[in-house]
Amino acid sequence: MQKRKKSDLIMSALIWLAAATTAGILLIIVGFIFSNGWSLISTEFLTRDANDTLRIVHFESESAATSSIDTNLLTIEGAGITFELDENYGIRVNNVTNDSPSRNAVDNANQAFPIRRGQVLEGVNEERVDTNTSLSDLAGMFEGYSEFTLRVRQLGGGVFPMMVSTVMLIFTTLAIVTPISILAAIYMVEYAKQGRVVNTIRFAIEILAGLPSVVHGLFGMLLFTRILGLGVSIIAGALTMTILLLPIMIRSTEEALKTVPNSYREASLGLGANKIQTIRKVILPSALPGITVGIILSIGRIVGESAALLFTVGTFARLPINPASGNLSIFETGATMTLRAFIEVQEFGNIEMASAIGIVILVIVFTLNLFSKLVMKKFGKVA
Repeated sequence: MQKRKKSDLIMSALIWLAAATTAGILLIIVGFIFSNGWSLISTEFLTRDANDTLRIVHFESESAATSSIDTNLLTIEGAGITFELDENYGIRVNNVTNDSPSRNAVDNANQAFPIRRGQVLEGVNEERVDTNTSLSDLAGMFEGYSEFTLRVRQLGGGVFPMMVSTVMLIFTTLAIVTPISILAAIYMVEYAKQGRVVNTIRFAIEILAGLPSVVHGLFGMLLFTRILGLGVSIIAGALTMTILLLPIMIRSTEEALKTVPNSYREASLGLGANKIQTIRKVILPSALPGITVGIILSIGRIVGESAALLFTVGTFARLPINPASGNLSIFETGATMTLRAFIEVQEFGNIEMASAIGIVILVIVFTLNLFSKLVMKKFGKVA
């Protein structure tokens, strides 16, 4: 009896030690990220580009510009722009009216580059603007003109392009992987009979699930970027993530379908519905909560993946915009947040920036996991 009590005490101590170690490691990681990156978190951090962008832009107004000064603000009537003095950058754009012609400004390559709040003004019509330029001097550069050539700098240091690229990657990947995985799971649960074919499919799924993500990335680089000619792009990364996520999605969908009672199938078939109607009208709606949770957890995997995307999506931190159309395109390159964090540490040694990106990723993953818990709780499942 004493020996059994001693064994139980040792086992209980090991369990508590393992739990405390796990919680402690998690707290250390989260604490390190927040302590290094929290100072950079701000609205501008979430809305700025990753790198500074300097452009010379041109636009015209219908009437000659006039100006009015109010304390630290200068409003250029006709151009529809208000400037402010900034201790660090000199003169910045404070506001742009909705009908301002500067919203249609183009650069020397005839690409759209609208004037936006927060941009730094460095020149007006061949005249330089710096930290010593006063608002009165700036007013004189604008007054009487209806055509303007501005030298503006869009400040970087933000994660907005990576957030857009990440969102585009998520939606593109889910649009591909969700129907494939659901249809494959339906076959495995509703149609397939135990045998060589099913065993082969399950073996392939297990192999795919066990492959390191970097192998998926190398395969995606070879097949999608080179052989299929998609190049380093969002769509190439989405197809690579599709291969990586297929085992996860198929398994989770299978389990969701198996939780549907057989009595539902029998009742539907007994009422005269055929197999397809039973699947579409009865089984899939009943399994939807479990399928939804699998999709949400897959989103977390997409957000946190880096190795599989390094060779397919690229590391260029810019909006994935097609230069010909000026619109967002999945056939353009654009780094995700996780990839940008990797580059910040690998190439620049910028721990603060990488930690700030890590905070954004943690918030997204935490939110997704919380949402999945709520979905499971709502439908009476145990998370």
